[in-house]
Amino acid sequence: MTAHSPGGGAGLLLVLLLAFGYELTALHAPGWSRWRAASFLTGCVVLLIGLALPAHSMTDHMRGHLLIAMIAPLGLILGAPVTLLLRTLPVPTARRLTRLLRSGPARFMAHPVTALVLVIGGLPLLALPAAHAHPLVLAHFLLAGCLFAWVIAGADPAPHRPTVPVRLVILGVAIAAHAIFAQILYATAPGDDQRTAATLMYYGGDLAELLLAFAVVQSRTPRRSAHAPFEVRVTGRSAETIPSPLSRAS
Repeated sequence: MTAHSPGGGAGLLLVLLLAFGYELTALHAPGWSRWRAASFLTGCVVLLIGLALPAHSMTDHMRGHLLIAMIAPLGLILGAPVTLLLRTLPVPTARRLTRLLRSGPARFMAHPVTALVLVIGGLPLLALPAAHAHPLVLAHFLLAGCLFAWVIAGADPAPHRPTVPVRLVILGVAIAAHAIFAQILYATAPGDDQRTAATLMYYGGDLAELLLAFAVVQSRTPRRSAHAPFEVRVTGRSAETIPSPLSRAS
């Protein structure tokens, strides 16, 4: 297997631009949480490492999967990028984005079952080393990981976010599926490299999922009513409210 960087130069550049864009936006949001900013930048750093490290074995690919699909998404979603964006956009643009986030397709994608299916459905790709470094596969793992982390423990509001106990049950299903697939990989591994990769998936996945579970338990975001505003934007002497992008349309 030829050594290569999974993300390539384009992927690394996109992550750097994402981190720069977040920091630039945060500078225009007075009082924005430094903890949120640090969390997002940590996610970007983990993502950069996952994309930059060379991969020439199944174990290397699995390491990249854990960094890109399981650890980096948690840091990114705890940075509350949607909330930050709505804080800094002009009011008309923020309202358009709000309508988009409240649309039917967006609400479907944000459903916990949808996120769970996307995460579990991508696991068989881990058994195909040739597919690991494909840009579309990397994008699926990253986006599915971010979607699942957001639905389960995200700082931004979500339309179908259930109670903490229910979210822990959903997370438990994902943990079980991840562990079972790792055991299958180990049992069918043709060599030491594949067995090491399966072991890394099993124990490394447990660590990432424990971090996600901790974030769920620590979450204290109250449920918003159907008509609760997302924030109040004050300009001069006037104030405008932006409705929650994820509340039900009236």
